[in-house]
Amino acid sequence: MFGFLKKKEPSQVNETLYAVATGKVIPITEVNDPVFSQKMMGDGFAVLPETGEIYAPIEGKILSVFQTKHAVGMKMANGLEVLLHMGIDTVELNGAPFSIKVTEGTKVVPGTLIATVDLEKIISAGKATDMVVVITNMDAVKEFDLTKTGQVTAGEIVGSAKA
Repeated sequence: MFGFLKKKEPSQVNETLYAVATGKVIPITEVNDPVFSQKMMGDGFAVLPETGEIYAPIEGKILSVFQTKHAVGMKMANGLEVLLHMGIDTVELNGAPFSIKVTEGTKVVPGTLIATVDLEKIISAGKATDMVVVITNMDAVKEFDLTKTGQVTAGEIVGSAKA
């Protein structure tokens, strides 16, 4: 009768990290860029993609889409902020290889298409195609686990991040 006496069910927070593309998952320490490999921006992983379809690495919400389209900021329900950085030094390409499919405020789940990327354009510009996923507010992270490396399919579980 009165709902305030009922115990609330603890809400489930999805702390899972997913492969953003079909390809090879590597630890962030193997990314060929010291800003990422030395974890200056945070911890995470990268996918060396086989195709240009790039999907959400988390369940959460889009916070920002960079004007140069090379990066998208997201937030998980547990408060962790995740940056998807598409390619290495691709800011210099002024968005040319990227077609962003989300906008700020969009709720995303694994399987949500974030962008399509012309990998050949990135490679012909002399850039690397690493799709880097970084947790940028590491001060809020209690636990980060990369549980799978090597060959993956887009949307496959690769780890978790607990706040």
